[in-house]
Amino acid sequence: MAALFSTRPFSGRLLPLMVALLGLTCPAFSASADQDGGNNMQFPWDKMRLPRHVIPVHYDLLIHPNLTTLTFSGSAKIEITVTQQTSSVILHSKRLHITKAAIEAGGARSVQEVQVLEHQPFEQVALLAAEPLRPGHSYTVSIYYSANLSESFHGFYKSTYRTQNGELRVLASTQFEPTAARMAFPCFDEPAFKARFSIKIRREPKHLALSNMPVVKTVNITSWLVEDHFDTSVKMSTYLVAFIVSDFKSVSKITSHGIKISVYTVPDKINQAVYALDAAVKLLDFYEDYFSIPYPLPKQDLAAIPDFQSGAMENWGLTTYRESALLYDPEKSSASSKLWTTMIIAHELAHQWFGNLVTMEWWNDLWLNEGFAKFMEFVSVSVTHPELRVEDYFLGKCLDAMEVDALNSSHPVSTPVEDPAQILEMFDDVSYEKGSCILNMLRDYMTAGVFKAGLVQYLQKYSYQNTKNEDLWNSMTNICPTVDTDENELQGGNFCRRNQLSSSSHWTKRETLDVRAMMNTWTLQKGFPLVTVTVRGKNVHLQQEHYMKGVPEAAKYLWHIPLTYITSKSDTVQRFLMTTKTDVLILQEEVEWIKFNVGMNGYYIVHYEDDGWDHLISLLKENHTVISSNDRASLINNVFQLVRIRKLSISKAFDLTLYLKHETHIMPVFQGMNELIPIYKLMERRDMDDTANQLKVTFNLFKDLIDKQSWNDEGSVSERMLKHSLLLFACVRGYQPCVDKAQEYFMKWQKSNGTLSLPTDVKTAVYAIGAQTSEGWDFLFSKYRLHSFNLEKHKIELALSLSRNNDKLQWLMDQGLHGDIIKTQDLPHIILFVARNPSGYHLAWTFLKKNWEELVEKFELGSHSIADIITGVTNQYSTRLQLAEVKEFFNSLEEKSSQLRCVQQAIETIEDNIQWMDRNFEKVKKWLQNKKL
Repeated sequence: MAALFSTRPFSGRLLPLMVALLGLTCPAFSASADQDGGNNMQFPWDKMRLPRHVIPVHYDLLIHPNLTTLTFSGSAKIEITVTQQTSSVILHSKRLHITKAAIEAGGARSVQEVQVLEHQPFEQVALLAAEPLRPGHSYTVSIYYSANLSESFHGFYKSTYRTQNGELRVLASTQFEPTAARMAFPCFDEPAFKARFSIKIRREPKHLALSNMPVVKTVNITSWLVEDHFDTSVKMSTYLVAFIVSDFKSVSKITSHGIKISVYTVPDKINQAVYALDAAVKLLDFYEDYFSIPYPLPKQDLAAIPDFQSGAMENWGLTTYRESALLYDPEKSSASSKLWTTMIIAHELAHQWFGNLVTMEWWNDLWLNEGFAKFMEFVSVSVTHPELRVEDYFLGKCLDAMEVDALNSSHPVSTPVEDPAQILEMFDDVSYEKGSCILNMLRDYMTAGVFKAGLVQYLQKYSYQNTKNEDLWNSMTNICPTVDTDENELQGGNFCRRNQLSSSSHWTKRETLDVRAMMNTWTLQKGFPLVTVTVRGKNVHLQQEHYMKGVPEAAKYLWHIPLTYITSKSDTVQRFLMTTKTDVLILQEEVEWIKFNVGMNGYYIVHYEDDGWDHLISLLKENHTVISSNDRASLINNVFQLVRIRKLSISKAFDLTLYLKHETHIMPVFQGMNELIPIYKLMERRDMDDTANQLKVTFNLFKDLIDKQSWNDEGSVSERMLKHSLLLFACVRGYQPCVDKAQEYFMKWQKSNGTLSLPTDVKTAVYAIGAQTSEGWDFLFSKYRLHSFNLEKHKIELALSLSRNNDKLQWLMDQGLHGDIIKTQDLPHIILFVARNPSGYHLAWTFLKKNWEELVEKFELGSHSIADIITGVTNQYSTRLQLAEVKEFFNSLEEKSSQLRCVQQAIETIEDNIQWMDRNFEKVKKWLQNKKL
């Protein structure tokens, strides 16, 4: 039964007052919807998705926020066309108090009285017309409303910051993706309902208003109120609309294509906006050239919002960012901060084409937006900022995705979703990271030139439209690169095919590359393949199966896998397209070793049967640089994944890691730590001190590299990031030379009252050691509160959360929830930091249970923040008691919460940890006793 929404007819005095305040004309109108079920009228629509026969064309929006009362009022005049007769207009509205509504016929200027009904479960309102709306006609829907500024991070919400003098200032900003535009104005809040937007914003003269388009004029309403009129937007989806009312300052530059780029931030931080401005200019120029499609707006603003849940948002012409994702100080910011800032700007600017210009038809294909933007980060930054060496980090994204994708609770890249919580759940590693990795695999398969030509064809064909998966694959067919490369040749029928690369290649000149058939196997089924390789002389036998932790499903998945390999006899990359369950390829000669998935450009893992792994382990031991650092990192990853599914023994995996004593490159070192540290933590969580302490000897694998690290900011970005991680790891693990050095630095810094300039790459390690004493913790926290330490907040939060004092850890989380001293946007990180602390993991779980309702209210059910908290707090649990406790808690919640994908992932991970410990604990003990590292 639909819930009824009621608005009493206005009293004689209140209506003229509202009309005067909004500056609105007042057509004949009656908004009768019944209070307390007066007429008991049934809501005329029973589906979550809006009907398709009413189509918005143009929105005229007037928004008037009051930053004192934290409320706003507004009007939405929506021009619509109707394709079939209807007596109702159904659109979205959430937490808006609709005070007035009318429908006006296009030509006749006749105004119809309407009745307003609300159906809260679907976040919809119905405008019921007395006379039917006729097909082929245009109408204008007028709705007047008021609402509170949102207290969460979505909709039109309140944000605050403190000036250098400690004064609290308020601003209002928007975050509409995926389904929160309906919290700011009534709208057709689905991506396929693209329309143009003309926006007017009322504000005090001391404030500044920003929106997607530039201001065309400003009108004085009263001495204390002005109204900005923004230019009409291009055709776009509601989730890309944005507006901000604040006291921000900006810096600007013009790109070589004539686009004005501006970076906006709170006034005290404007000097930290220069790096982002220069990066954005370079990146926007790159994309215009790469896509061969001009950026269609006259400006691109980048705004740093003091309270922001995610990293950034691609609103067309007004991208918004968390402050730490946009602001950069060469003197104080770390190397990783520079990399992160550049990548996030690259991501949001890529969206101006992928997502904004061409938009997925529905959220099931979110990856068409996010996978592409994630992929284009690496393509663009590798060209515009080669010194950052982004290619060092792409593999890590794919391995992160595989961690989630190996679970039964994973989902296909393209997967059906309906309600807002399900839609939010799509914003995960599968849509982003897996999406980008399968695109990278496709580019490697097609060659860069052909791939780029396909992208350009896709963007040109579907500009200002909405697309599905198959539209992309169809655009990748019958294409050739604009510039010939050695790798490609033009063949009959205007089709580009790769030259035959070896006698065993399946990519022959006679075969058409069926991109759609191939890529459907990667986007329409979950998970990824495990390819088992068995070498018999010159014959290499191949078999593929679905890699899955836990109990495999009955489903028989099959992928089209673009295999690549090198051998001991040739470092020329050979290629072989595997489309069947089993296959055989024939080598030209017998080889000592063979390494598949070169550079791990493919989204699959490999098992080498018989003595295949032994040969690769010997290779790493004797001369690991024969293969690339990505190949080494992928071997470390693959060998531990095979232990998970009982294909290899843990001792074999540990044997492989012994070569790490000689490793110096960031990706293999990180991957070694990513595999070994969680094993140590599993032991630690079970209070198995003896074995956990023995496992500390694995620390010796990295000891020589740690000893070589300088305590300064020298080196490339990769070297500096490696230094930061190694020193933090060494200090937290109690490596005495590291602890002594960090203590010495901290004492000098404390003696200077925090004025001593510490090297940025070692700060976190220094803070972490300093925070181990109560006095040091208090001193560090006193600096956290200072304006001059804004850029250090994340480092200090991490250090504070490493305390062994439970009261301090509890206080940190409570403050994050409260949101005054520690911003609520940082709470998910703090909970995860505390959960990783051996002293704090019980506290983090208790905190999650106790504050569940409030966490959901602040971060939204289904959001990435909620998923991170749930999986991060539980991913080191490995006992049946812990499993039962987690299941019991989530089963006690309402169905929507208990059925969250992240809950299923958490449960599966604990089950997998239990099995891993049951199988491997004794073997780990034995291996450690036999090996003296």
